[in-house]
Amino acid sequence: MEDWKTIANIPNLLTVLRVLALPFFIFALFQKEINYQIFAFVLFALASITDLVDGYLARKWNQQTEFGKFLDPLADKFLVIGCFVTFLFIHEPIEVWMVVLIIGRDMLITFLRYIAVRSGSSLRTTMMGKVKTAFQMGAILIILVIFMLISGKRRAMINDMYSLGRTAGLSTFEIASANAHGFVDLISSEKEKESSEIFTSIASFVPYFGMLFTTIITVISGLRYIFTNYKLLGFSNLRRVFYDRIKS
Repeated sequence: MEDWKTIANIPNLLTVLRVLALPFFIFALFQKEINYQIFAFVLFALASITDLVDGYLARKWNQQTEFGKFLDPLADKFLVIGCFVTFLFIHEPIEVWMVVLIIGRDMLITFLRYIAVRSGSSLRTTMMGKVKTAFQMGAILIILVIFMLISGKRRAMINDMYSLGRTAGLSTFEIASANAHGFVDLISSEKEKESSEIFTSIASFVPYFGMLFTTIITVISGLRYIFTNYKLLGFSNLRRVFYDRIKS
């Protein structure tokens, strides 16, 4: 077991700070004032940077620990899932099934990693995992930027638009598509346009399609992991994990 002096290093401190930043990030997102939205964006950007820095420093300074290897991927999952769950509560275009599939994929990979450890095997990673991460981070940053560009009143207007559309029997996809067509018409029209009008129009469909594409990539990534590591799901491995759990 690692002692406190081994664990207490700068890379692990950065990882812990990333976890501790999540409640403040979520609190800021729930606020309507633009200053809080800027704070949320900056906090997420800094947390994302620490995700790159802590691993680099741990390798450069030879300070890699089992604690860091355990907490670092969890910190990433907490941050990303915390973002998407918060978006679900504050932005109507984000749908439950999107967040469920994203969380489900992470639970699947965690389960595969657990089986690999128990069976003495290694989990084979794929390039789709990196693509998935890029899409998720990109979607979060785009949504955070949009939150900075539109006021709480305009966000409420967009939420009402989607709520009324669903009440009228439209799907979220149909509402977002109609808003995208409206944006094209707005840009192509010759009338004078205010920046607030353009930003509101963008915010009415970009978060939905950003989340839609991100969810699709996430699901493909999960299926790719299953295909690449299908041997881990063999009967002998699952039986070993099952009996280990019973004994423990």
